[in-house]
Amino acid sequence: MVSEELNRDWVDGRQRLLSGLSLALGGANVIMQLSMLPVGRGVFESAVESGSLHRHPVKRTRTTLGYVMIAMFGTEHERSVLRAQVNRQHRAVRSGPDSPVTYDAFDPSLQLWVAACMYRGVIDAETFLYGAPSDEDANELYAASARFATTLQVPAQQWPGDREAFERYWASSLERISMDADTRAFLYGVASLDFLPAIFRWPFARVHRLITSGFLPEAFRTELGLPWGSIRERVFGWWCASAALVNAVTPQPLRAFPWNVALWDARRRIRKGIDFV
Repeated sequence: MVSEELNRDWVDGRQRLLSGLSLALGGANVIMQLSMLPVGRGVFESAVESGSLHRHPVKRTRTTLGYVMIAMFGTEHERSVLRAQVNRQHRAVRSGPDSPVTYDAFDPSLQLWVAACMYRGVIDAETFLYGAPSDEDANELYAASARFATTLQVPAQQWPGDREAFERYWASSLERISMDADTRAFLYGVASLDFLPAIFRWPFARVHRLITSGFLPEAFRTELGLPWGSIRERVFGWWCASAALVNAVTPQPLRAFPWNVALWDARRRIRKGIDFV
């Protein structure tokens, strides 16, 4: 059972570990979430224009970062406001008569999968930048990450009870990941930065695809058809080591950008009653 109120010392400590370089995992995490076909089809077919990554990449990024920060560090009031606004968008995300699979954005099992991917992203980011957390820190982080799920419709008891239970859930879920032609093309576009204007996409698409491939577990990489091998692995390892070094010498307020700004902006919007999503 997750504790909905977090220890303030723990919150302060975790916020000090925030790093903008963790956004390097963003593409991989989106691909992981949408590799469960009902989730992927829900996003691919969604008629919610305001939440489209391709039409509103800046807004979508702001919303995603704000959700992560409020879900992880927000008060119960802030989370309830966030939940209501996300629910308003999710009401329109459900399969139609022509959809190849059945989905509903209010399905707790699909939301649990998305939250599980977000938790894996947090662990991967911390390990990449700071090294693997101790068992004590990992247990606290795991318990707090349940808020990714409970901020939506997932009951607290549906979050796996401990890290071992999570690993069993994760292993069984990997057997169910799949893409169809539409979602595979869409997700390859995410890896290739197709949602950005060409002037920004062309210089960085190949590097972003390599980094995204490196952060993806093999099952996802294979499903998406991303190539991998010893040379790519060495280049990716060199990039990770260099990024961790840059992170270590960057002053904390600068290192935390844009997460710190995302939390400030989300709280400002909630306080003033401005639409968040």
